[in-house]
Amino acid sequence: MTERVTRRLVIHGRVQGVWFRESMRQEASRLGITGWVRNRADGSVEAMVQGSAQAVEAITRWARQGPEQAEVERVDAAPGEGDYVAFEKRPTA
Repeated sequence: MTERVTRRLVIHGRVQGVWFRESMRQEASRLGITGWVRNRADGSVEAMVQGSAQAVEAITRWARQGPEQAEVERVDAAPGEGDYVAFEKRPTA
């Protein structure tokens, strides 16, 4: 079995109101990633992503671009924690 990696991402820039969360949910589904994504009150988007090292690296690369309308300034990545069985959009925190 492949080792699972968990990473917390905070995406900064023009990332709310541009279909970022739904696009990330679709990409996570395609890559077999579990975890969650939500908007934050400060205007950023936060995600917890879990999967194979290769899949987590792929979704991290995807987050640096985001969907077509997004303007990503930077992505802060740090080790994450938790155990997830699906990928979900969560309420704003």
